[in-house]
Amino acid sequence: MMAKIELIDVSIRDGNQCLWGAVALDTAQILGIAPVLDRVGFRALDFTSSTHMGIAVRNHRQDPWERIRMVRAAMPNTPLQFIGTGLRFISWDVAAPEFMQLVYERLVANGIPRFAIMDPTNDAEALLDSARMIRKAGADEVVAALTFTLSEVHDDAYYAALAARLSRSPHIDRLYIKDPSGLLTAERARTFIPAIRACMGGMELELHSHCTIGLSAQNYMVAAETGIAALQVALGPLANGSSLPDAQRVVANLREMRHTVDVDDRLLGAAAEYFSRLALAENLPAGAPQDYDASYLRHQLAGGVMSTTRRQLAELGLEHRFAELLQEVARVRADLGYPIMVTPYPQMVCSQALFNLLGTERYSNVSDQVIRYVLGKFGRPSAALDPNVLDRIMGHVRTREIAQEGAPPDLAQLRRRFKPGISDDEFLLRATMPPQQVDAMIASGPAPVHYNPRVRPILKLLAELMSRPAVADLTVEKPDFRLALHRSPREPEHVR
Repeated sequence: MMAKIELIDVSIRDGNQCLWGAVALDTAQILGIAPVLDRVGFRALDFTSSTHMGIAVRNHRQDPWERIRMVRAAMPNTPLQFIGTGLRFISWDVAAPEFMQLVYERLVANGIPRFAIMDPTNDAEALLDSARMIRKAGADEVVAALTFTLSEVHDDAYYAALAARLSRSPHIDRLYIKDPSGLLTAERARTFIPAIRACMGGMELELHSHCTIGLSAQNYMVAAETGIAALQVALGPLANGSSLPDAQRVVANLREMRHTVDVDDRLLGAAAEYFSRLALAENLPAGAPQDYDASYLRHQLAGGVMSTTRRQLAELGLEHRFAELLQEVARVRADLGYPIMVTPYPQMVCSQALFNLLGTERYSNVSDQVIRYVLGKFGRPSAALDPNVLDRIMGHVRTREIAQEGAPPDLAQLRRRFKPGISDDEFLLRATMPPQQVDAMIASGPAPVHYNPRVRPILKLLAELMSRPAVADLTVEKPDFRLALHRSPREPEHVR
């Protein structure tokens, strides 16, 4: 079946997060390509999350609200998307509903019209509650995630029932298959996607699948044949690896199969080239196609968690037990009702597996995060927990202490912690981040707005030369151009 397929670009948010640790792109770097991205023809741009907003403050000392406003002005034709995970903002602590309502209102007011909502346990009620708040805040489009995983309970019928429940909501406009681990195979896609679409009442469906074990590029072609409306892709060095399929290759493959993709190929190439030059200028890695690893289907631990775990075992002199640990990871995941291995669950499951491996007996030591999960503070598990494991965890003294934790502070209580008169945008940052980080952001003033990767190596060279004590003056001259740098005796550097 030939179809018209839309594209959503994830380079700035998810590609950056997967391949560059979410820290690489600052405001100027994004603004440097925003007008081009706006004209490519993307249906939307996966732009930010509360994690990325926190990183803007902490790592770049830049106002994330200002960034949204500036990029929105530079991209008036392409909706910017915020992805959220329910009742939390920046911190992993659960927030009160009225606090989250203010978060969504400020996101909309600053220029976010499209929201993707996901729940790591596929809790339908949590997704519906978020959708209601976001719609009340004035969002144009709400897209709810069907977060994909492999387990004994996550079959086609499970996802079809979830899709049917979500698609009946007047506050949800689209659904998307979110495959954060890249587990969906072509064979499964041919049954999975039609089963979901049959329960959606004509609502459109999107696909977001990572390249972690090299399956997603082929799955995208199967998805196009089975009625997917939009595919989520990344550009240049921000594609492949643990990110999403390369946009240019996806477009070429779709057209080879006689599907229609209405994007400007020249501008698509220009955007990919920009990120390639940026990666080269900033010494950032490029995503590469991944080899197939069948063991990943069992343990489902992403590369970052795997490398951290290997390092921890090596530090303990136990690297030879790595294979044994992976077996315990799969066992713990089953014990806990098959949580989907997306943050924070991979870290939680892996830590508990390590405790079980090193302890005198399984679950003799249990982390606070696992206890909170068992108590339902992260949402409803996908399946029932192993009753013996549940009894063991509930019998811990620490479990009784955590069970007594009070509800999160309400909006009025939080406001009383800060000086009156600050803006809602500043209040939301101060309520969720260390004060010194927000103070440093404010002290830094407006973010730089100009970035050109072509001249970045030259600027680095000039900065390095002027940092040497023996260099007090530096002049660069060519026809119609003169740059003079002079170190003042009163200041470290002075440029005239």
